[in-house]
Amino acid sequence: MELLLLRHGKAEDTHAEGDFARELVEKGVRQSTRAGRLLKALDRRPDVVLTSPRVRARQTAGHFCEAAGMPGPVVQPWIDCGMGPEEALNELQSFSEFGRVMLVGHEPDFSGLVEWLLGDGASVEVKKGSLIGLVVRPPSRDARLLFNVPPKMMAGKREG
Repeated sequence: MELLLLRHGKAEDTHAEGDFARELVEKGVRQSTRAGRLLKALDRRPDVVLTSPRVRARQTAGHFCEAAGMPGPVVQPWIDCGMGPEEALNELQSFSEFGRVMLVGHEPDFSGLVEWLLGDGASVEVKKGSLIGLVVRPPSRDARLLFNVPPKMMAGKREG
């Protein structure tokens, strides 16, 4: 299975209702949209988009799907903040019928997942709006990194 990880776009620093309700700012909307356009242009759209239930992740997934021209995301509670790598790999087994699966979620969960999958001292930084592609074979921990595209590369210019 090809596993795509999209970290949520830039969100507001605080929200009156707490961390769960933090929304994307305009820059986060642009990041999400660019990721969708990129994968659509490369003909690498996921078969299914799974997202954390947090507002900023759901908004990221929604803007991605709209830009990629595909059905909306499916909320999965296990992708919420605090997702462990073993849990993610176990849950992904339920989606084995899909060739390409996208998760939209958070840090440090995504860097922890990638580092755990790649092993041997792998180190990765998953910036807001970054897109990572891996080949995985759940339940095996065996994985191969395909790409890590920071949001600045999708923008084609430096964003402030």
